[in-house]
Amino acid sequence: MIRYGDGVGMYRTHLFGSLSIITCFPAVNKYVLQSDDIFTVEWPNVDLMGPTSLVSVSGKSHARVRSYVTNVINRPDALRRIALLVQPRIVAALESWAQKGRFKAYDEANKLAFENIGQLFVSMEPGPLLNTIDNLFTGLLKGFRAQPVNIPGFAYHHALQCRKKLDAIFRMELEKKKCRKEVLTGDVMDGLMQIKDDGGNQLSAEEVTDNIVGLVIAGYASTSLASMWAIYFLAKYPNVLQKLREENMCVSENKKGDLITSDDISKMKYTNKVVEETIRMANIAAFIFRLATKEAEYKGYKIPKGWKVILWIRYIHTNSENFDDPMCFNPDRWNKPAKPGTYQVFGGGPRVCAGNMLLRIQLAILLHHLSTGYKWKLLNPDAGMVYLSHPKPIDNVDITFRKI
Repeated sequence: MIRYGDGVGMYRTHLFGSLSIITCFPAVNKYVLQSDDIFTVEWPNVDLMGPTSLVSVSGKSHARVRSYVTNVINRPDALRRIALLVQPRIVAALESWAQKGRFKAYDEANKLAFENIGQLFVSMEPGPLLNTIDNLFTGLLKGFRAQPVNIPGFAYHHALQCRKKLDAIFRMELEKKKCRKEVLTGDVMDGLMQIKDDGGNQLSAEEVTDNIVGLVIAGYASTSLASMWAIYFLAKYPNVLQKLREENMCVSENKKGDLITSDDISKMKYTNKVVEETIRMANIAAFIFRLATKEAEYKGYKIPKGWKVILWIRYIHTNSENFDDPMCFNPDRWNKPAKPGTYQVFGGGPRVCAGNMLLRIQLAILLHHLSTGYKWKLLNPDAGMVYLSHPKPIDNVDITFRKI
């Protein structure tokens, strides 16, 4: 890479087939994220996500769908409902994990997250169809950071085939819902079907399908990876697990039932610190992609029109200038707020992740039931890492697991 913005966190390079600038300092990232009129969303392989999905569109189209998504999965009243909806499946999953005794945490966390997201977004229950969809999304994800080579044998080609099959499945579900339109399930797909623009026009079938695919990817990939890393880090840092267990035991002792509420979670200070530290360390969204629609200048350095701008989020979260001993899992660092601009796990500006609280509440619920009822051990504590499509231990976190 050619350093042309040394000292301000900007570097010229060529990635994903385009002339690009990488930004990796809080100030320049903030500038890009808050300049929506200059830097538009431009993900590589956008055809996999869908050109009309929430993460791809801008302006009124983006605002309309974003407002609905925020209301249905991120507002306090929505989170109260979601906490009670996803929790029984989390409790049942942990019971089944204990019966297995040994498994790969990533695989099981992925299955659990997908079943909950499937219920929330398209009212799908566990079964062969949901398993098929899960496998198709796995193939789809592997194409996002691959070179766009549409030849059999390449990850991108396989991802395109997966996307076509997902389109067919979700179009079929959409038609089923239209046929029984008097019965609303309250899931996200139902809501997307009801959205209207200023002219009274509803979203097209393509727009509904694109948004479901995009939201499922964002919803289940982030939750499954964060859950896996929580299990991994808590096994590596028993002192953190002990403090987490003490707080959650106190919550359990003061409740009549087994389930916790979103109001309970808001009071669990140490648990919420563990959630934030897990998300920081997991770095699920390593990069954010933008396109310069006009020439811009930042601190004397020009950003040419038509160049891609890639915000390197992972670097910010693992830089010792931003976080003391950044590779140490230390929830107590959240006793005070992070330095301004150094915590960008959900992006920033007008396009900050619309489902950030959905991830947090699901992870907090998992941590509660994990810490109060179970113990586990890493079988390969020094396992190497793989980094595509997302970072995770090469053994998918192989563990033994049992009740306390």
